[in-house]
Amino acid sequence: MLWYLQVHKILSRLSKLSPAVISLVSAGLTIFTAQIASAETVMEKIARTGTLTAGTSKDALPFAYRNEEGKLVGFSIDMLELITEQLEQELSQNVELELVELQPKERISKLVDGNVDIICDASSFTWERDRAIDFSFSYSTTGTRLLTKKGMNLDNPNSLAGKRIGALAKTTNELSIRRAQPAAKITLVQDRSEGYQALSDGKIDAFADDGILLESWLQTIPNPEDFQIVGYYSQEGIACMVPENNSQLLNVVNYSLVDFMQGFLNEEPENVSMFERWFGAQGVLPLTEDLKLLMIDNMQLLIDFKEEISN
Repeated sequence: MLWYLQVHKILSRLSKLSPAVISLVSAGLTIFTAQIASAETVMEKIARTGTLTAGTSKDALPFAYRNEEGKLVGFSIDMLELITEQLEQELSQNVELELVELQPKERISKLVDGNVDIICDASSFTWERDRAIDFSFSYSTTGTRLLTKKGMNLDNPNSLAGKRIGALAKTTNELSIRRAQPAAKITLVQDRSEGYQALSDGKIDAFADDGILLESWLQTIPNPEDFQIVGYYSQEGIACMVPENNSQLLNVVNYSLVDFMQGFLNEEPENVSMFERWFGAQGVLPLTEDLKLLMIDNMQLLIDFKEEISN
């Protein structure tokens, strides 16, 4: 904050200078301030602004989506709120969580350019993404599956040859289908609603997405019996993403996620309630017993290799 005070003192003296000098000094200060800001870590930015700017999805139910009131909610949003609470403890100040709705294809660029400080929605690890940004520990599990109309047999890579498969651009779902069957005809869509509509209208043969998200969609439509979810084309962990070389922020994020998972496994009421709100029998997306056990097993595996957090 010393640089900010120095700039303020300089600006207060500009009124005593000639217009030409003021113009020259102002231009120099603009460059100087921009250079300082670019060298600022995300933690320093949060401390300075009192805001955590988080990118997330609008239609990745139950992880991050707009509810009937238009509010962004979901399991990943809950994780962001826990991260914000931990930041307040670390920085000893109030921190406001500002949510920014992003399309999957723009997530990495917005993070790299500094438009958002963190992204938590339904993001999966890839080595290409990891070259540009850093991932947190995984806090959930998913994988690429296909939504098709009932009776369509697309449950193995060979069956995808020549078929029209819809997918969101620059997602692991698109990548997984391209890898599984290069002869598939990939149709890129802008968002999930466009993909679902294209399938309903017969413009594509299947829509590729995270299995959990497809299960969620089926529970929101009046005719789920007309569709089916088939195939297993990837197994992925869901994690948050932060700008590269921001280890202090990543430490806070990882600590928050592990603290939640440890509390859930220890059956702490608040943590269990948070999980059940989204994935429990009466939750937004009731998981099958197999899927629930898979998520719990992955949590336990992560916790087993970390020092226990003492509360």
